[in-house]
Amino acid sequence: MSTENEMIGVPAGQVTLTDRRTRRSWRVEVAAHTLARHPVTQEQYARVTGERPSSAHGERLPVEGVSWLDAVRYCNALSRQEGLTPAYRLRADGERHGHADGDGDPADAEWDVSANGYRLPTEAEWEHACRAGTTGARYGPLDEIAWHGGNGAGRIHEVGGKRANAWGLHDMLGNVWEWCWDLYDPEVYGTYRVLRGGGWFDEHWSCRASVRRRSHPTFRIDDVGFRVARSAPWSVAP
Repeated sequence: MSTENEMIGVPAGQVTLTDRRTRRSWRVEVAAHTLARHPVTQEQYARVTGERPSSAHGERLPVEGVSWLDAVRYCNALSRQEGLTPAYRLRADGERHGHADGDGDPADAEWDVSANGYRLPTEAEWEHACRAGTTGARYGPLDEIAWHGGNGAGRIHEVGGKRANAWGLHDMLGNVWEWCWDLYDPEVYGTYRVLRGGGWFDEHWSCRASVRRRSHPTFRIDDVGFRVARSAPWSVAP
């Protein structure tokens, strides 16, 4: 499988998000967009940023040990490389490139929804894409679609090694948790952002389409990565 930014078209639809902690659910309309076939790999991340932050090493392994701020900076850098309009304005660090060092204020990150560049998916987009028209906890038998604590041998795995969902997206569950754009619960957790998908070390109950996790946007964790999205239209008009 190529490590280029292969993007999959995701149709518009609706998704009902649920939060186990608060027992709250809410319905969201999702516009058509594109989503990367697999999480950003270490090779992709190094090609764009010149950095290799992961604790495990392999070109086709998902990049991990990247913060939410690292991920949004990657999106902007990739957009610039491809001549696209960056999706994010990061006022706290003056659009500095490279790793977040913990001194940026994620509250100062703004999303320009009119931009055609790369960005993180919203959690509604992520769950809609993960489900790919299915309604159960997963889009297939867990061992066939995901690397998790029961079959992952305690380590991260190359992208694309498990069966894709019906829309051609790999590793939506398992392998690495994925950063989303959204705040988790700002009234309780402030700037903490949403993580989705479950990881290589997680029990089966965490690898479900509806499970939400949270982390501070400056934290770097060895089972957390991300994949990129783009809004429609996919490119600027000629």
